[in-house]
Amino acid sequence: MINVFAILTIVKFRIREFVTEYHYSILGPLISNLLFVIIFSTINRFYSLSVGDISFIEFLIPGLIVMIVAQESFDNPSASIINSKQIGSFDDFLLAPLSRFEIFIAYVLSQIFIGLLLAIINVIILSYFITFNYFSIFSFFYYLTLVIIFFSSIGSVVGFLSYRWDTQSTVSNFFISPINFMSGTFFSINSLPDNLKIILLYNPYYYIITYFRDSFYVRSEIQYYNNFIVFLFIFIIFIISGYIFYRGYNVIK
Repeated sequence: MINVFAILTIVKFRIREFVTEYHYSILGPLISNLLFVIIFSTINRFYSLSVGDISFIEFLIPGLIVMIVAQESFDNPSASIINSKQIGSFDDFLLAPLSRFEIFIAYVLSQIFIGLLLAIINVIILSYFITFNYFSIFSFFYYLTLVIIFFSSIGSVVGFLSYRWDTQSTVSNFFISPINFMSGTFFSINSLPDNLKIILLYNPYYYIITYFRDSFYVRSEIQYYNNFIVFLFIFIIFIISGYIFYRGYNVIK
């Protein structure tokens, strides 16, 4: 039987940790997005950039929200696990009356709450720069949740398999960042030559960003039958991560 109380305890602990470090966990990503928007808004005044029937800023902001949520969803669990292993506090979780898989569930659930909160704050602040003519609550939360599950699962795996911070940084620099920038956040796939379009079409993150952008503007570049493939891919990543937690690879040195 699942120990719901223990799971909720870990969730509350991680949320409290997130809120306590708000200057890093909330203000940092928000300022980063604001700088992107201000810079591109200034450029847009001179060149009047647009993507289809919307301005470039309207195209950019949903992608920035997903990008920052994805980055934080990778960084938070991986950093938390590595830090806990280094100082030995992860042993307290292992001694508690709950399985390793339940610990994994707690990390993912807490990150879902954290990621959604971060996204809502960014939407509220960044909505100053644009006016959304359409909004789908279901699509907003559904696709953000997929993003969070995907990247928090990868982050949890990295945390479990690592003892040093440079391992996390390496994965972030050579895997997470390229995925973020080659996902259609800053450009439309229709603006790319055919040989580069293939990169995006095999990047599941591209589909999530595009679907999420449709939460604000009905202008999909892709067919929705890809939705199931993306969901299946993320579900497989989630199961693999849960299995690694269950097996306990590198949990104790």
